[in-house]
Amino acid sequence: MKELPIGFIDSGFGGLTVLKQSLKQLPNESSIYLGDSARAPYGVRSVDEIRRFIWQMTNFLREKGIKMLVIACNTGAAAALDEIRASLAIPVVGVIHAGSRAAILTTENNKVGIIGTPATINSDSYARIIHEKNAQLQVFSKACPDFVPIVEENQMVQPETMNTVANYLAPLKNAGVDTLVLGCTHYPHLRPQIQEFMGPEVELIDSGVETINEVSALLDYFNLSRSAEDAQKMPPTHTYYTTGSGAKFARFAQMWLGQPDLYVQECKIKGEIIHEASHR
Repeated sequence: MKELPIGFIDSGFGGLTVLKQSLKQLPNESSIYLGDSARAPYGVRSVDEIRRFIWQMTNFLREKGIKMLVIACNTGAAAALDEIRASLAIPVVGVIHAGSRAAILTTENNKVGIIGTPATINSDSYARIIHEKNAQLQVFSKACPDFVPIVEENQMVQPETMNTVANYLAPLKNAGVDTLVLGCTHYPHLRPQIQEFMGPEVELIDSGVETINEVSALLDYFNLSRSAEDAQKMPPTHTYYTTGSGAKFARFAQMWLGQPDLYVQECKIKGEIIHEASHR
């Protein structure tokens, strides 16, 4: 089991922010990543659709062989984490619990902001988890549906993007939150713009960073961690799949992960099954 990779699934490119943290914190571990770019964004889809898509990606990675599954998508975790965790024999980690715990630890004025896709915000998952642990905290949630397309189209530094950020985040700034959870794995790519608008006194929580902290702890707990000696004997491998354009995904992944030589394999969706298609 130790030699198997950690599996990562996401609606598209966003989960690469989580994988990047894994590459940094867990350099001895292998990984396999599947981004469902052909059906992104998930945030405007129904819960039943999202749950079905997450199961399809989960089954694809299970066939490849993984020792842990990371649902590196807030929308997907909100829709399907509990169900998949109850059904799989391997550890399953989602980004929402990790981000919620970090927000509780960080806030000093007990006012926490959550931004995410409409599906994540409508699920109320962050507020529910936070209030289960600390009912005294005030949680202010805001759906930001335009953020994912901005990131997927690499429009972060366009002048109009700052106006979009300001329009969405003004209610949270006016509410006086001192902690803001980036409740979508795409959003760290907008971190400079978000921080500029919210001000330096507001702490931004990157749920991807917190998720890999949890992954690391679970690997140790279940005795699944690979040591430096293991990595020397069998170097870690990193495999990338997408249901969309392999060439486009590769461009983003190379840029975001700083790995110019990585390649991406395309998958095709046929009925309820995702099939490996070709190499890029």
